[in-house]
Amino acid sequence: MEIHEDNKLVTETIDSLAENVVKYMTEHRLTLSAAESCTGGLFAAAVTAVPGASNVFHGGAVTYTEEIKVKLLGVSPETLRRYTVYSAETAREMSAGAARVFETDYAAAVTGIAGPSGGTAEKPVGTVYVSVRGPHNEVTRDLMLYNENGYEKLDRREIRRLTVARMLQMLSEMLLSDGGAIEKRKD
Repeated sequence: MEIHEDNKLVTETIDSLAENVVKYMTEHRLTLSAAESCTGGLFAAAVTAVPGASNVFHGGAVTYTEEIKVKLLGVSPETLRRYTVYSAETAREMSAGAARVFETDYAAAVTGIAGPSGGTAEKPVGTVYVSVRGPHNEVTRDLMLYNENGYEKLDRREIRRLTVARMLQMLSEMLLSDGGAIEKRKD
């Protein structure tokens, strides 16, 4: 995805993807939840901006602190100690917790460093982990937004919006790959 300075492409992508996700999930009677950290609820806002989202979206949690990730989502303190809050392992446990807490078929979770501070040499600003899970699988990606074309122009707002677009893309990919299993489940 190319980044435009005015963010028009990212905004259009988020809107389009969110509409497609809600439509598909409504047609297949599927449910969705979210656990967000660095995006601060932007994923939930994108989904719920679509008319009819209430048929699909059970809820989301902005779990900004480690303590709330543990208490609300059941993220293991050992995971946080061993891998840090900015890790694939934490994102996986967040999505599992969201699916459990909100009792949904699918869940998306994100944790990362949106900046402008907080980055390290090992985990620079733009280190973002997304986990998307469904009834049959789970996919976690390090978005590595610091490698993105035009990254040096990205600010906190743009990192967060680009992350939401990628979360929706991952969810769309999973829904399409699960299509056969979904059809069988409807019988």
